[in-house]
Amino acid sequence: MRCGSNEDVTNLIEKAVEHFGGGVDFILHSIGMSINVRKGITYTENNYEFTHKGLDISALSLHRVLAAALKKDALNEWGSVVALSYIAAQRVFPDYNDMADNKAILESIARNFGYQYGVKKHVRVNTISQSPTRTTAGSGVKGFDGFINYAEKMSPLGNASAEACADYIVTLFSDLTKYVTMHNLFHDGGFSFTGVTQSVIEQMEK
Repeated sequence: MRCGSNEDVTNLIEKAVEHFGGGVDFILHSIGMSINVRKGITYTENNYEFTHKGLDISALSLHRVLAAALKKDALNEWGSVVALSYIAAQRVFPDYNDMADNKAILESIARNFGYQYGVKKHVRVNTISQSPTRTTAGSGVKGFDGFINYAEKMSPLGNASAEACADYIVTLFSDLTKYVTMHNLFHDGGFSFTGVTQSVIEQMEK
């Protein structure tokens, strides 16, 4: 599916409804990419054509999917939408580059659609900020391995694994979280609310 094609997105929604014989209960948005990161172009020197493409793939694709699903009435009452974000949407991580901008816009789209879907269909829309996780996209970020190790030392519970994130997403798709919406939820072992840990202090004193 081409993320920049409204026709492709509409076709995807129509085929999903046809396949399931009606509306769907949940949607997971887990796509993201920065051409600037892949090509090693720094934030201050971003190629704007690449920036626009990355924004379309990483954030506007959520808008396209949810807008098409709303027009086709494809999400069932009390359904759930989850999109994967990252703390760099709210804090500065220099080498995360324009992906930080993409994630900030993604979270804004989720909040705005959370209101629209909540009023019209009782559907909730949330984003999850996961611990740094080894992915194809993440591997392109400069110093990523070092940051994973740092986050592990900065998280009281340690970094959350991809499998643990999947389990958390399941809870957000379940009826146990019917009234949780328009939130960015941190699934990061406590990293986001920790100022410093003894482990980091000891590392710095070596």
